[in-house]
Amino acid sequence: MKLSFRQLRVFVEVARRGSVQAAAAALHITPPAVSMQIRELEHQVGMRLFDRENRRLSMSTAGEYFLVHARKMLTARQEAEDAMARLQHLDRGQLTLGFVSTARHFLLRLLSRFHHEHPAIELRLRVAANREQLVALLHGGEIDLAVMGRPPRELDTRAEAFAAHPLVFVAPAGHPLTHELHLLPETLESHRLLIRETGSGTRAAMEAYFAAHHTSPRPAMEIESNETLKQAVIAGLGIGMLSLHTIGLEIRGGLLHVLDVIDTPVMRSWFVAHLQARLLSPAAEAFRYFILEHGEIYLAAHDAALLQGDSDEV
Repeated sequence: MKLSFRQLRVFVEVARRGSVQAAAAALHITPPAVSMQIRELEHQVGMRLFDRENRRLSMSTAGEYFLVHARKMLTARQEAEDAMARLQHLDRGQLTLGFVSTARHFLLRLLSRFHHEHPAIELRLRVAANREQLVALLHGGEIDLAVMGRPPRELDTRAEAFAAHPLVFVAPAGHPLTHELHLLPETLESHRLLIRETGSGTRAAMEAYFAAHHTSPRPAMEIESNETLKQAVIAGLGIGMLSLHTIGLEIRGGLLHVLDVIDTPVMRSWFVAHLQARLLSPAAEAFRYFILEHGEIYLAAHDAALLQGDSDEV
C-alpha cells in the first residue's frame, strides 16, 4: 500500500469527528479535499473504511481495525520528529494538552505564562468533561500530557503531583448553614445535596469522604457538568462539593460560601501525566518542567486568598 501521512491524518480526523465537514474545518481544508483523501485511502487499502448511508458516515469493521494502526503510524512519525528536534535542542514544536474541565480555571492562566516564555511552541487544548473522557484521550494517544486530579490505574502512566487540589462544600448566599461553624458531615443529610455524575473525580472524592465519616446523605440531583452544578448551587437548588479552584469569582462576589464542615477541605492533588511508552517531545517536556516548577506556588497563593477571604465574611 502506498499510504501518505496526509491521508492518515485526514482519516483519523474524520473517524474522531464523525463527519467530513467537521474534519475539514479542523484541518483547515475543504470538504471535497477530505472526501478525495478518504477515497484514495480506501482504494489503497482495498476496503471501505466508512459505511455511507443518507450522507452519514459510520466506521466499518475494516475502518475500526485500520484506525488502530493509523494512529500508531502517526504517533511513530511524531516521535521521530520529536527525537530529531531533541537532538537539535529546539524549543519549539506542538504540544497537545488534555485536561478535565475543572482545571481550566487555573490552567489557562498558567498556559498564558508558559506561552510567554515559550512563544515558538504551538498549543492545542483538549478539554474533557470528566476523568473518564480524559483517560480515553490519553489511552488513544490523542494528547501528549494530561492534567488531572486522579491518575489512571488502568493505564501504564507516569503521573507527577504538582499542586494540592482542595474540594469544599459550598452553599448559596443566605443559606442557613453559611454562618455555622464546625458542621458535622451528618448535618448535610437534612439538606439537598447536588452531586456530579459517575466517572467524575469530584464525585469519587465526595463519596469517599462520606464513607470515611459513616454517613450517606441522599443526593437530590445529579449534574453532568461542573459549571452547571455551580450555577445550580447559586440558584438555591442545594449544597454541592466543588473544587476551590473553580469558584474564586463566585466567592469574591458573595454568590457562594464555603461551608465549615469538619475535615474539609478534602485535599487531593493535581497531577501531570503521560503514557510511559510515549517519548515526550521537547515541547511536552518544557511544559512538564514548567508546571512542576510553578504550579504549586501559583495555586497555593490562590487557595490561601480564597479561604481567608471567605472565612472573614463568615
